[in-house]
Amino acid sequence: MSHFKSQFFNLMVERGFYKSCTNEDGFDTYLYECEKSGTPAVGYLGSDPTGDSLHVGHLVPLMMMRWFQKLGNQPILLVGGATARIGDPSGKDKLRPFLSEEQLQHNVDGLRHSFGKFVKMGNGKTDSFFVDNWDWFQNINYLNFLRDVGTYYTVNRMLTLDSVKSRLEREQPMSFLEFNYQLLQGYDFCELYTKYGCRCQLAGDDQWGNITSGTELGRRRNNVELFGFTTPIITDSSGKKMGKSEGNAVWINEDKLPTYNYYQYFRNIGDADVEKCLKIYTDLPIDEINRLAALKDQEINEAKKILAFEATKICRGEAEAKQAQETAIAVFEQGLAGGELPQIAFVDGMSILDAFLEIGFVESKGEARRLAKQSGLKVNDVVVDENYKLTAADKVDGKIKISQGKKKHGIIA
Repeated sequence: MSHFKSQFFNLMVERGFYKSCTNEDGFDTYLYECEKSGTPAVGYLGSDPTGDSLHVGHLVPLMMMRWFQKLGNQPILLVGGATARIGDPSGKDKLRPFLSEEQLQHNVDGLRHSFGKFVKMGNGKTDSFFVDNWDWFQNINYLNFLRDVGTYYTVNRMLTLDSVKSRLEREQPMSFLEFNYQLLQGYDFCELYTKYGCRCQLAGDDQWGNITSGTELGRRRNNVELFGFTTPIITDSSGKKMGKSEGNAVWINEDKLPTYNYYQYFRNIGDADVEKCLKIYTDLPIDEINRLAALKDQEINEAKKILAFEATKICRGEAEAKQAQETAIAVFEQGLAGGELPQIAFVDGMSILDAFLEIGFVESKGEARRLAKQSGLKVNDVVVDENYKLTAADKVDGKIKISQGKKKHGIIA
């Protein structure tokens, strides 16, 4: 068992969320004192609206924030409407493309929807709320910003950050615009402290440099200790980052990915990753997770079904999770074509390559041809070649089931 005083810190260690903290003892004491007094600790999680949905790769800090709230604390969700206009250089080789105002607003709305699935929003004591850093950055005078914030930063230290150093070592150009990013994120942290009493930032470990930019600015400018707490970057047993399926992002929002596909992503997790995923992507108690993690061989599939159901329930709701579960049983255990699968309209004589492209299983016909060479294209569970044409004779009960290997299925009706 962990040696920390606060419930939150102990739980984060137990469930595999904890990677780094700017001051373990200080943050633990702050949380513990908040717990004792019944005053919510206030922390924030930020995301730049460079897309209109989060994906499973973003979920680790968001699930951490979910627990933060469950234990009586208040999460602030920051959408970086201003910082998205610049771009975070962390882990990037080149400058982000600039987005239009309309696209930014569309993305902000999409992120609100994603976040709202995992934390409770509202006006209560521990309810979460949204802020957009564009609200305070849009009217800031550049010279005032340089004088009030820039004086607290040294270029010497800024050059030591991994996001900067790695770009320079690879001789990838970094614009002055991107170099400024850490100042803006540091300012965000101090602004949230001043406005809302926010003392901690929770994030993935790739944000460590940006977080410490904020904690340093808080110490020097506001004479307060702010805390940074990060999660590890979760990878599967083969070393790949979580959140991609067949190379495509596993999106949180319904309009980007059918619930069945979301469910199947977790259902198809490798045996070695089941325990880790149960701890991070579900709300199940540790005792139940330990019981499931002890299952072996064929029985581990039961644990995977529970993982898929519980993860989908949080993201898409219980009714959708049940529907996806029933569809999976129908497809895999009863050999039927379930109603939640992706579906396209039947066109007599349609080529199998066009069908796979239209239903979204492949990005190009070339990719479909490569799959065909590997016996990866199936019609009604029978392998077909790249020249196959769909006809009414393929219909079973008015539907044609097409499959990519064993894991992706769709309906043509």
